Amino acid sequence: MEFNPNTHVFKSPKVHTIIKEAIDFLNRTSAYQLPPPEPFIGTGVYCLYYFGNFDLYKKFACLDITKCTQPIYVGKAVPKGWRTARTGSESDSTLYGRLREHGRSISQGAGLDIKDFKCRFMILKGDESNMITIVEAALIRKYKPLWNTVVDGFGNHDPGSGRYDQAKSEWDVLHPGRTWAEKLRGKSPDLEEVKAKIRKALK
Repeated sequence: MEFNPNTHVFKSPKVHTIIKEAIDFLNRTSAYQLPPPEPFIGTGVYCLYYFGNFDLYKKFACLDITKCTQPIYVGKAVPKGWRTARTGSESDSTLYGRLREHGRSISQGAGLDIKDFKCRFMILKGDESNMITIVEAALIRKYKPLWNTVVDGFGNHDPGSGRYDQAKSEWDVLHPGRTWAEKLRGKSPDLEEVKAKIRKALK
């Protein structure tokens, strides 16, 4: 039998339709100050929006949340046990926890004010939770959020004791202050080079 890889390619227009439907739904959800006002259960996808006056972000900042669809960061919160295909808990509050974690990072980051950030999120559970990674990737491709595509490291976690020999991320060089990031001892990116990257991307 002749080998033909093309016979293994799966295509379906339904994929694009459902992803567009999910993004449209997310863009219609209410926007809240970061973090949201009350804890909630669920996993899913979220967008962060910036409204402040940090000089490098002025061209990127949203002016009106009712019309704003340009996130500065897109992220996901998958169910616990997702990577090993285990069933997530019905009481999984990973999405809310992730937004709270981002709120702490921003509050500690120099040059940023938590009051200048809002978030939108979409809860995906049951069979729809299988779409979390797909929708996150589609949002990043569509909007090219600054903290996903130009400045790396905002979504990083504390590496833990004994792992502080690594370098600070570009985000932590630009917005120093995260308690755990200040412990990192590796050679950090150059601040002026990070700024130059942003200016070039926002031309």
